[in-house]
Amino acid sequence: MADDHSWPVVWEKARGMYVRDVEGKRYLDLTAAFGVAACGHAPKEVVKAGVTQMKKLMHAMGDVHPHEGKANLAKELSRWTFERWTRKKGTSSTARLKGKVIFCNSGFEAVEAALKTAHLATKKPGVIAFKSAYHGLGYGTLSVTHRKHFRGGFLTQLKSFGHFVDFPTDVQQLAPILSHVQKHLQKGSTGAVLLEPIQSRAGVRIPLKGFLVELRKLCDQYSACLIVDEIYTGFGRTGDWFASEHDEVIPDLICVGKALTGGFPMSACIGRADLMDEAWPPSQGEAIHTSTYLGHPVGCAMALAQLNLLRQLDIAQSTRKSGSAWMKELKEAMKPWGDRVHIRGRGLMIGIEIRKGSKESNDDIVIQWTTKLLHAGIIALPEGDQGEVLGLSPPLIISKKQMQYATKLLTKTLNQILPQ
Repeated sequence: MADDHSWPVVWEKARGMYVRDVEGKRYLDLTAAFGVAACGHAPKEVVKAGVTQMKKLMHAMGDVHPHEGKANLAKELSRWTFERWTRKKGTSSTARLKGKVIFCNSGFEAVEAALKTAHLATKKPGVIAFKSAYHGLGYGTLSVTHRKHFRGGFLTQLKSFGHFVDFPTDVQQLAPILSHVQKHLQKGSTGAVLLEPIQSRAGVRIPLKGFLVELRKLCDQYSACLIVDEIYTGFGRTGDWFASEHDEVIPDLICVGKALTGGFPMSACIGRADLMDEAWPPSQGEAIHTSTYLGHPVGCAMALAQLNLLRQLDIAQSTRKSGSAWMKELKEAMKPWGDRVHIRGRGLMIGIEIRKGSKESNDDIVIQWTTKLLHAGIIALPEGDQGEVLGLSPPLIISKKQMQYATKLLTKTLNQILPQ
């Protein structure tokens, strides 16, 4: 990718929008460390909550002898999701939904917990998933992640319960894809439809408006669970608290992680309470889904502090405004490249795609671009199936001045490898 002096940089510390490496150089982080640092790196409120908890209770016993923070966080996640969604729809208080939570350590575990839940509830093994999606690298999630780079070496050990369909990004694709989904659900062996409401690692691919609404209808019609993977998109990233809210769709199961704690390894599968009760039988003395660090005390304390901070900052609303302004600024700045550069996104989840037609392959250009940006003091990453998209997902606290500075360096470095 680059010479030894440019890639990788070794991080030493990070605060707010900035990272410093072991040589003392400062970088503006436009990745939020894979979307984790939504409130910036190491916000003092979240750090304090974690340190305080470590001094009080460093570790508990998961679901055998739990701690109070686990229950508090489960209640809070129910309020953030199913309880809030049904209030938004104006549902009567007697019909409002509640959520129940399975805590996990990383994103792929949350998706696998959702797949297990759907299978137990519907007794149907099949899962419809979407091409180019990324759901993690455990064997369960690899079975529903249609990316040869990750799956190829393990196909002989993977069970083929995933059925893959295209992800609609233009109007001509919508009807055929929905018809394909319906025909597969009609067979009666599929218990779940799994998707990222915006595909992140695929290059910020946004589905057509109304697509999630139609999937919701099909899942209801054929008694399948709609699972949304909001591990990357959740907690304000796209300008709503969750990306599925752009279509006002309530899923059966939602997977969250990354920005949940702002830096501690924790994720969660949140499901409708009635569905979770139907799926998971009462324990007979040995849990059928558990882990040593399930609902870790430090993670729960940091998550509660992070959620409180996100709410105080009204981060979804501010992200909607700042993301819209930056998209406009970037499009104006990139005009000299014409059709060779395409910019898309929602909120502060933005992709800059280098289109075909250049003398070099697209992935070479974006990799060179990220390297030049690193030299210039900006951390960004290539995304897309062929690495043809530069992904921008900065901490959601990015200022107008920082966006302007980033735009200036983005155009300057791109011009060095793809002249106007």
